[in-house]
Amino acid sequence: MLFPAPLQSATLLKRYKRFLVDLRDEDGNEFTVHCANTGKMTGCAEPGVHAYYSTSDNAKRKYPHSLELSSNAQGDLICVNTAVANKVAIEAINNDVIEELQGYEQLHSEVKYGAENSRIDILLRDADKADCYIEVKSVTLLEHSGQGYFPDAQTLRGQKHLRELTAMRQQGKRAVLLFAVLHSGINQVSAAAHIDPIYADLLRQAQQAGVEVLAYKARISAEEVTLTQRLAFQD
Repeated sequence: MLFPAPLQSATLLKRYKRFLVDLRDEDGNEFTVHCANTGKMTGCAEPGVHAYYSTSDNAKRKYPHSLELSSNAQGDLICVNTAVANKVAIEAINNDVIEELQGYEQLHSEVKYGAENSRIDILLRDADKADCYIEVKSVTLLEHSGQGYFPDAQTLRGQKHLRELTAMRQQGKRAVLLFAVLHSGINQVSAAAHIDPIYADLLRQAQQAGVEVLAYKARISAEEVTLTQRLAFQD
């Protein structure tokens, strides 16, 4: 996914009220940007790290700038705009990057489904295959030695999605949990049982029911974010 224009760089000062981040540009100007991320962003928003932001031409926006990328002390780049995960997943499927999801005629997004009033991120359809329901999750929590985890906080919404995927599989559909790894320092992914044990248990149950788990890592720069490489998922 190419950004509409190359991102601008700044120093991250602090994150607060969840959706706001203060930055300082190279000229010393301090300003507030919007941050489209509901998670804790552990290790992704430390004061003093390098960050990249985009600028909207929508005059009605209170905050015209949006935080897109941050970094950590090790110099890893992290895409913190969670809306990017679905975009790069769709792009990767359309470009046949994700081998396991090739060969479908139609791709739909944000389709209502399930008993708990959910919307599936991606629905693949083909006349010769069972419908494929894909839930996409953004992974940005790095704890040690390239080990990434999801989630970074308890997620009732994520728990619901696992129940919905399990139900789809039990109904004879194909169900996939796709981890979009948006952190250059992460080399494998696991469920964060130490953060949300219920989510980890539901994920184990989902896998036992036949839900597939895939993890693909993104190449990240100030110009683009693109899924390129499959990573191991360690349950």
